[in-house]
Amino acid sequence: MERAEITEIVQRAGDLVAEHYVFADVGARVRDLLSDRAGDGAYGALVDAPALAGVVTEDLQSLNGDLHLRLRHHPEPLPEQWDEEADRAERARDAARSLDGVARIDRLDGNVVHLALAPQLFPVQLAGATLSLALQLVARADALVLDLRENRGGDPRTVALVCGYLLDEEAHLVTMHQRDTGETVQSWSPAYVPGPRFGATKPLYVLVGPTTFSGAEELTYDLQQLRPGTTVVGERTRGGAHPCEAYRLHPHLELTVPVARAISAATGTNWEGTGITPDVPVPAADALPTAYRLALAALDALAAR
Repeated sequence: MERAEITEIVQRAGDLVAEHYVFADVGARVRDLLSDRAGDGAYGALVDAPALAGVVTEDLQSLNGDLHLRLRHHPEPLPEQWDEEADRAERARDAARSLDGVARIDRLDGNVVHLALAPQLFPVQLAGATLSLALQLVARADALVLDLRENRGGDPRTVALVCGYLLDEEAHLVTMHQRDTGETVQSWSPAYVPGPRFGATKPLYVLVGPTTFSGAEELTYDLQQLRPGTTVVGERTRGGAHPCEAYRLHPHLELTVPVARAISAATGTNWEGTGITPDVPVPAADALPTAYRLALAALDALAAR
């Protein structure tokens, strides 16, 4: 990459962050940081797009650690204009290849069910029917282990749908505060879902780890805060609560800028930068057997009453 091209990419990244980042004061500071770093020659020795993406991302995240704020390298060329129809088709292919994000359903001894949702919570218009069927299938379990250890996030409306099957009635989950428009948008779990619910009274264990991010964190946080009898098991999550917009800066470089923040109706705050703290901290690899043992013990205790 030529020095002039790098300078243009870095300058545009700084301007977009200053204009759109969810916290205006931080966005202005990020722009100034990138400008200062460019002036000091920090990017001049970089010769390819992957290297530039890595160094700029480190700088973008250096002020407040926002993991959604990044310059992403794409091996395949990005289209010059965003094609909504092509994007929708690609999402549909990704969803179809992963059974709409329903990675695994296992019935374990003791009528404990393990439901893994990965690699993401696909848009509800794509995955809603499959997720609804999966959640109806597990509704008769005596205890449920919801595995989000390999879930990178996804659609807040899908989060709301899953919560609908794990709560007994509609609940206010989060409010999204948009910087650019000043609008606030509330997210609620649905009052009605097709078929039976697992509900809010039986033991629920949510498995998390270092890969759990964004919308998967919201799902965990909502259940941890709003549903008694929910136990989070595993490792602390990554801590991303800011929805993003994406901007093409180069045929192989995409800037993602958080433009809103999610505020929990239950706590008045969120998981940004802190992640979700498990109720039972164990290595992510040990989370399933740990949760299963806890589920069997809980069911034994209930049976003894």
